[in-house]
Amino acid sequence: MLHGLWTPGAGLVLWHDPDGFLLADETEKLPEPLRSVVRAAKWRHWADVTLAGEFGTERARVPAHALAPEGAVRVLLGDLPPHWPVAGDLRYLGHVARGIERWVRAGRIVPEVRRDDGEWWVRWRLVGGQRQRAWLTELAVAMPSALKDNGRPSEILENLVAELTDPIASKWVSAPAPDILSAPDSVSHPLVTALLEATPLETGSHRVASVLEDWRTSLTAGEPDLVLRLLEPDGDEPGELWRLEVCLRAEGEAPQPVLLPGDPVLTRLAGEKLAAAKQAYPRLRDLPGDARSMDLFLPTEVVMDLVAHGANALGSAGVRLMLPRAWRIAAPTMKLRVQSPAATETAVGLEGLVSFRWELALGDTVLTPAEMARLVDAKSDLVRLRGDWVQADHRMLAAAADYVSGRTDGTETTVGGLFAELSAHPVIGVPLAEVTATGWAAELFDGERTAEPVPDPVGLKAQLRPYQQRGLSWLATMSRLGCGAILADDMGLGKTVQVLALLVHERETAEATLPGPTLLVCPMSVVGNWQREAERFAPDLRVLVHHGPGRRSGAELDAAVADSDLVVTTYALLARDVEELKRQDWQRVALDEAQHIKNAGTRQARAARLVPARHRLALTGTPVENRLEELRSILDFANPKLLGKASEFHSRFAVPIEREHDENAVTRLRAITSPFVLRRVKTDPAVISDLPEKIEMTVRANLTVEQAALYQAVLDDMSAKLKAAKGMERKGAVLAALTRLKQVCNHPAHYLNDGSAVLRRGQHRSGKLALVEDILESVIADGERALMFTQFAEFGKLLAPFLTERFGTEVPFLHGGVGKQARDAMVENFQGGGGPPLMLLSLKAGGTGLNLTAANHVVHLDRWWNPAVENQATDRAFRIGQRRDVQVRKLVCVDTIEERVDDMLKGKSQLADLTVGTGEHWITELGDEELRELFALGAEAVGE
Repeated sequence: MLHGLWTPGAGLVLWHDPDGFLLADETEKLPEPLRSVVRAAKWRHWADVTLAGEFGTERARVPAHALAPEGAVRVLLGDLPPHWPVAGDLRYLGHVARGIERWVRAGRIVPEVRRDDGEWWVRWRLVGGQRQRAWLTELAVAMPSALKDNGRPSEILENLVAELTDPIASKWVSAPAPDILSAPDSVSHPLVTALLEATPLETGSHRVASVLEDWRTSLTAGEPDLVLRLLEPDGDEPGELWRLEVCLRAEGEAPQPVLLPGDPVLTRLAGEKLAAAKQAYPRLRDLPGDARSMDLFLPTEVVMDLVAHGANALGSAGVRLMLPRAWRIAAPTMKLRVQSPAATETAVGLEGLVSFRWELALGDTVLTPAEMARLVDAKSDLVRLRGDWVQADHRMLAAAADYVSGRTDGTETTVGGLFAELSAHPVIGVPLAEVTATGWAAELFDGERTAEPVPDPVGLKAQLRPYQQRGLSWLATMSRLGCGAILADDMGLGKTVQVLALLVHERETAEATLPGPTLLVCPMSVVGNWQREAERFAPDLRVLVHHGPGRRSGAELDAAVADSDLVVTTYALLARDVEELKRQDWQRVALDEAQHIKNAGTRQARAARLVPARHRLALTGTPVENRLEELRSILDFANPKLLGKASEFHSRFAVPIEREHDENAVTRLRAITSPFVLRRVKTDPAVISDLPEKIEMTVRANLTVEQAALYQAVLDDMSAKLKAAKGMERKGAVLAALTRLKQVCNHPAHYLNDGSAVLRRGQHRSGKLALVEDILESVIADGERALMFTQFAEFGKLLAPFLTERFGTEVPFLHGGVGKQARDAMVENFQGGGGPPLMLLSLKAGGTGLNLTAANHVVHLDRWWNPAVENQATDRAFRIGQRRDVQVRKLVCVDTIEERVDDMLKGKSQLADLTVGTGEHWITELGDEELRELFALGAEAVGE
């Protein structure tokens, strides 16, 4: 009898009974092509088989003949009539081969790419899926015992199918004729050619193999998916087990539990998928199960890990986890309830008495003391609360419960004391989610919404927008309560008119005597703006400008102040004349562009804190430019000691927020500061809906050859200095190189400072300036206007005469050296109907306080790399009164430090709307290798 084995790695092995060779007449009875194969066989191989002996079965080594997959297909697909001398094992292998052929003819094959012998080959394989697995299961059960000696039935069948599918498929999928493949218009894909001609795929890769495997998997998506459904225990006693129900779900149907015994095909499918799930998430192994199903029983600690980590691992393996309907994940949060007497007409300030109590909540559920105690005692992250299962961090919950205990009955203190507790005693990891208040405290904690509405003053010659009316009411309330305030509206939303409305309102509602004067401190560049706005909107206000060499002093100043409603001065004069100004009886001290006191140790910041007043007000669109300490400095002016000492603020808030992005610290800081800060932004439709769009874009220029040579020279010089420099000397070298590189990117003459011409032989020496010329030419051709900002006054002085000559119109340049009258004239002329189309401004002198809405184009010639500062400058044009879309262009040079830092800043997010800026000093903290990579001149920097 002729037998057959299938050996992985060797293919089909033919062998005969060991009592001798097949007789010639028996060989002649074999059908073709098996007869030719046996005739030509040399029987040089040996096969270890199990034979029936006198005393039972025994192992024997017999002569054998091995056939490669192509030869095996010819034999197994041949005709094997039952009366011929062919054993059942060989007939079984033929049955499998014919089954593969049926799958092939049904089109259930796909190509795969695999690597063999150092090359990539394309082969056919069966698609797979539920029906094919069921077919293989039936074959495994029917496999003759003689074939099982070489391994497990499933492994033998998988290898057999994998090896025979390609040669069988090749019989039915013919290769095109060679002349077709060589035709000029042939579009055959290399993968198809390699598949049909059985040649290596030169473009093969692991990625190609993975793509084909993903495609094959998608073709079997119609079979049922495995769904694991977590069922909660009947009770809530500690130690109860959760049932993890194993289900199969067909498309469009509900999950169905897999019961035992059941459909063998579905049971096998569920078993395979559950085994894969256990491999993806090993904690499902070695768990107790249910004898009547495939369900598992989980202790609570495994349930917690399953939800926290296992769900992701199972999801990646294509297994869905369903949680109980009543299950919810909740983070513990703190809530503060503040109570105070009804609002009074007298100022209360930070010394006003309030009582407060803390509450602990899980999600929207505020916990009672008994519930807190029970949840803490449970010592589990998964607890039952009011009939629902809730998952929460037990460690955080216990810490918060310990803090709240003893603070639930109402503790009496001052407002300042309450904020001191908020600042000094945080609950680590548990954010403060809500602060609610009653009485006058409600006006403080939710001022914009609860402040008593103030009608537009009769003497105000302006129609306030709704948000400005709310701002006026809030300012009046804060003044009445004696609490300092920061009006932090976005640039261009009309902080000036809101303050003027407040002064007019106070004059009109004064009962006996007029309120005292307000001291308004601002940058010199906007003194004229305050004068003009007061004359326009509040002509009845008595305005005194304390400025210039002929300004009043002594008794003359005292009399002039007493006879004024608004006294306007500058920060420089505030520091210089602080003793004169301290002597006056001020109703209010207001700081415009209050970021000028962001450094608490400067002379002007100290002077601002020294001037006494019944009310303090800070105006700024950027309460934080670079560091949170700037916010503390401004708030320390408005409400002294509110945020404690600088060192305490640094450790409690600045470090946790800026370095660690601690959400808990953010919520506490917001709770302390929000009562005193009113912040609205232009992009909020609820604030202003008729402001046009702001379109921001980064525009790139190439360096010229001259610029590239200078750029490299600066880099070489910096590298040499960094070798020996350390500490502050190293930081200084980096910042100096940064400044010089910016100058090179602007223009060689800017960097060299040699008075050389802007053009050379009629050609631009700077790629950036050539780009600026093109931009401005388009702006002027469209009849529009543009503002250009630079941080370098010397670059502006170089640029202004060139642009004046180039476009045949005067281009004014507003910088720090321009006097007040000249500044005012520049602004008025530019805003007028016949004003110049272009205006140059230095970032520091022209970046704040000015209204230049005649322009609807803004060009940042060089980058300050601080979004807050650049946005302030942009908002000279993008503000109330602007009727056209504003186009903002930020210029950088390709493949230079400018482009790389711009890309880095675009990836940085601001934390919790605190507007934490970036500045430039972070660059000095980089290592030498990082600096070289950041500063290096790229290959694409120089244009043609």
